[in-house]
Amino acid sequence: MDNRLFMDMEFKDNMKPTKTENKFILDACCGGKQIWFQKEQKNTIFMDIREIEKGEISLQPNWCIKPDIIADYINMPFENNSFKLIVWDIPHKIKNYDKSIILKKYGYLGENWKENTQKGFNEIMRILDDYGVLEFKFADIDIPIREILSLFPIKPLFGTVTKKGVNNTYWFCFMKIPKDKR
Repeated sequence: MDNRLFMDMEFKDNMKPTKTENKFILDACCGGKQIWFQKEQKNTIFMDIREIEKGEISLQPNWCIKPDIIADYINMPFENNSFKLIVWDIPHKIKNYDKSIILKKYGYLGENWKENTQKGFNEIMRILDDYGVLEFKFADIDIPIREILSLFPIKPLFGTVTKKGVNNTYWFCFMKIPKDKR
């Protein structure tokens, strides 16, 4: 049994799970949109597996998770080839073993993390348009980055690492290149 926080898919403002002309960017694990400068970017669908109200983190009382769509990245409600850019910042911890701010902000992967990470990557490639870009962010708190990357069927084009205390934060860029063009 997977211990992640699963919720039924909910659509806000009667949003249909289809491709729309002006929504060509997806953040598949938006959390509190910490990485975004444009937190209300009009061409972006912000998706997360949960919604959290302000006040959950006493040291950051205005922090919250307010996605446009509540859904799981292993089974997304979008048509094939729907997005030009997808941002994927999955949780960095395997278990919910403390009450840290990191766990509140990012959640945790659960015991089926390998299978779910592979499913998530494949699902992203399904909804990413040809020549679309995936920006993948990961911090190696519980899992070495080489182990995460070994789960994916393609290698990133390039990436970078930022040292933050005891762990590293990685950014990788993937492109969905059609098989006949590789």
